[in-house]
Amino acid sequence: MPKKGGKHAEMGKETQTQCKRAKVEAACSPSVLSFENPDSLFGSLISPIKPEMFFREYWEQKPLLIQRNDPRLAAYYQSLFQLSDLKELCSWGLFYGRDLNICRCVNGKKKVLNKEGKVNYMQLKKDFDQKKATIQFHQPQRFKEELWKIQEKLECYFGSLVGSNVYITPQGSQGLPPHYDDVEVFILQLEGEKHWRLYKPTVHLAREYNVESEDRIGNPTHEFILKPGDLLYFPRGTIHQADTPLGISCSTHVTISTYQNNSWGDFLLDVIPGLVFDTAKEDVALRTSIPRQLLMQVDIADSTKKLSSLLRRLADRLEDTRELRSSDMKKDFIMNRLPPCLGCDSDPLTPGGKLPKIDSKIRLQFRDHAIITVEPDQEHSVSITKPPSYAWGGECEVLGFVCVGVCFFFFLNFLLPQQTHGLRFPLSYLEALKQIWSSSTVAVKELNLSSDEEKENLALSLWTECLIEVL
Repeated sequence: MPKKGGKHAEMGKETQTQCKRAKVEAACSPSVLSFENPDSLFGSLISPIKPEMFFREYWEQKPLLIQRNDPRLAAYYQSLFQLSDLKELCSWGLFYGRDLNICRCVNGKKKVLNKEGKVNYMQLKKDFDQKKATIQFHQPQRFKEELWKIQEKLECYFGSLVGSNVYITPQGSQGLPPHYDDVEVFILQLEGEKHWRLYKPTVHLAREYNVESEDRIGNPTHEFILKPGDLLYFPRGTIHQADTPLGISCSTHVTISTYQNNSWGDFLLDVIPGLVFDTAKEDVALRTSIPRQLLMQVDIADSTKKLSSLLRRLADRLEDTRELRSSDMKKDFIMNRLPPCLGCDSDPLTPGGKLPKIDSKIRLQFRDHAIITVEPDQEHSVSITKPPSYAWGGECEVLGFVCVGVCFFFFLNFLLPQQTHGLRFPLSYLEALKQIWSSSTVAVKELNLSSDEEKENLALSLWTECLIEVL
């Protein structure tokens, strides 16, 4: 085990002091998860740290450890997943690779011990007990409603996809070698204890996963034991490793991750093509030809000044642009995010109540799952898309609402992959859709459209898809 020392040890002590303050406050005011809205969920998840402080001092900057040693908080997260859940889940039909991996860190490398095909619980337990293998359970929210609700609310809060894995490690064992990830990480300790070591990043805010050797990472900057109810956050690029100490039967924690490929660089790659396309329609400079044989040249230094000039023209155009067309990022988020967890006993949503009329007042349902985006015109056709959507339990329903020029997507609880169906509207409907999205209630007759017929048709289309309710 690397020894602590020097400047890194001082950094660790500073963080430990901050964590002690959080621990005292937590003992004074026990916290519970609040699912009232995305803000309250995130606030309760990192309590007693306030979100403002978290984003000012920790987010993308340094790790945060919140220790909850109060006995009343020992089971703070325990209901999310436990070792005892595995026996029943295996009976539902789990497969190696798809649903779980079993692995162990051997000589600084990850050794995968998966069998072929379907998971047998007795064999899984044998590998866990005798081979000291870590069980890595993929996307546990498929089986745990409370985890589903946490991730769904966090996706609303961050506006980014959120994933999770559960790690169950027997005593005296380590599942993964020292490595860093390309995601922001929140560790929730569910049962048992885990010994963690964090190291100074070699790549800040890394864009990819990578394993690091022990001789390269140096001494840990932070070293501590996570106990049930504790939370650990660290930014992408933070090198880390963890093991279950001897004398602890096992450790179970869930890793919740977000902000993969969600940087300014990714956003620029996404929106610049649309910006160039739109600008070229109006700016003849972008429509002039590139020099002869430019594509055949290795050195294009002579053309960089021209490119710089064109980029400045794009920057000027950007300052006056109200709408940016997202090519992939928004679509990926829309198509892969979790729908609201309506519960296994919920009825499929069907239109009900009064039909919307010109004098009706309407309200958008499930606002956190409504997104408006500008898309290229596609011949005013009906849109059919297929989101790769998976969940476990309950009735299934996926609804998408798509518009020419305006895309208005909405997703409900689902079980298996399904087609989404949608309607398309011309770009002239954009302001009316924004009215509905931004208002707590709005009168149909006040929608920003040119005729009463268009206003009623828009309201009726949204009502048919259960996107609005008539008050």
